[in-house]
Amino acid sequence: MQMIDAAQKTLDLQYFIYRNDETGRLITGALLRAASRGVRIRLLVDDGPMLPGDEKILLLRAVPNMEVRIFNPFVQREPNRVLRSIEFAVDSQRLDYRMHNKLLVADNAVALIGGRNIADAYFQIDPDWQYADDDIFIGGPMVERLSQTFDEFWNSTLAIPAQALQRTMPSDASVQEYRKCLADEWMRVHSNDLPFMRRAESGDPLSGIVDGRLPVVWASGQVVSDSPDKKAVNDGGMIGRLIYGPVAKAADSAQSEALVITPYFVPTASELELLERMRQRGASVRVLTNSLESSDEVLAHSGYVKYREQLLREGVELHELKTLPGNARGSGQSAAMNRYGNYGLHAKFYVFDRKKLVIGSMNFDQRSVKLNTEVGMIVDSAELALETEKRFERMTEPANAYTVQFSDDTSGSPHLTWRTVEAGEPVVLTREPARNWWQRVTTELCRLLPLDREL
Repeated sequence: MQMIDAAQKTLDLQYFIYRNDETGRLITGALLRAASRGVRIRLLVDDGPMLPGDEKILLLRAVPNMEVRIFNPFVQREPNRVLRSIEFAVDSQRLDYRMHNKLLVADNAVALIGGRNIADAYFQIDPDWQYADDDIFIGGPMVERLSQTFDEFWNSTLAIPAQALQRTMPSDASVQEYRKCLADEWMRVHSNDLPFMRRAESGDPLSGIVDGRLPVVWASGQVVSDSPDKKAVNDGGMIGRLIYGPVAKAADSAQSEALVITPYFVPTASELELLERMRQRGASVRVLTNSLESSDEVLAHSGYVKYREQLLREGVELHELKTLPGNARGSGQSAAMNRYGNYGLHAKFYVFDRKKLVIGSMNFDQRSVKLNTEVGMIVDSAELALETEKRFERMTEPANAYTVQFSDDTSGSPHLTWRTVEAGEPVVLTREPARNWWQRVTTELCRLLPLDREL
């Protein structure tokens, strides 16, 4: 919100999810205020995950200085899950291809990228579900390159202007009603004196970064991204960029250590070979991902389960985040929020040899490699790598995560155990931690399906 409020000329936003919840309404309200002072705004949103209410962003096309485009849209414009499921079944080859990017660029001067979507859960103000997530703030020449990636997507044939999806211009009454809703949201959070709004209006961290009061890390970096029509590039039908190549090259350079923080861990065959090469040259490979109980995608977890024993046999260290961490340090979540027991991992970080960091929207899964477009940064910074390593260590403390290992029992066939700490005491579980029996049953059923490419 500070970046939006400070913008003077342009704002470009590109997101996989843009909810019409408290977070979405507050940010949209800030965009409207920016547009009213003459800032040119372009908003590009993927159509796949839209829920009822999210389509209200199409009203913004009637606001001066605002343009809205939807990536690879459904023909069915009402976000009805049943109707959309039917359309997906009929046209899955096209609709399975999604834009997973998360990017905000202000005045072509500063940018924000990472794993975070625009929704309450990603900003940890949703009492039903909250994510550990991260972004990186960028200034300098890399911003221009990120801005170019936005332009490529904005100008692609897959980014459809809102006016092409809604032939009738929104009425003045509907736009005014939406404006009033956004203004009421703004007044509500102000009257309740909510902590996150107090911080947003304090000016920091953005003002502290700009005027030099808050330290920043200067480092060399590389923007990595997919072409908008990644599917055609993957299939060899056109020349373009793929994010996987430079990220895999950075990973293959690791000599002593690789840290992987990813919500979904479903490796491709080439990624398995990459991990095996790391282990063969003596590099440690440590992974933090979601446990079954903390995962919001049982299908994705079922894909991970297929590879878990193989990874352990190759010496990969596996940690699975608990949905009720024992402490909140490093998670960004208060102790009060922890009581809900609804915590999940959504950040995507890769650290190599404590000197190179990859951050962006790319999960360590087959969908990110083959079906979703992604954007990120490879940063050469020992300081940022060490900071991320410390975060990894905090989040993998026994009170916060399960360590998955083979049982010490050598009397029979090896089986998995989940080691953790509960109420200060070591605990060894011989059954996969889950919220309920249905999670376990669904995972086992999904394991039988050949869906890895979709996960």
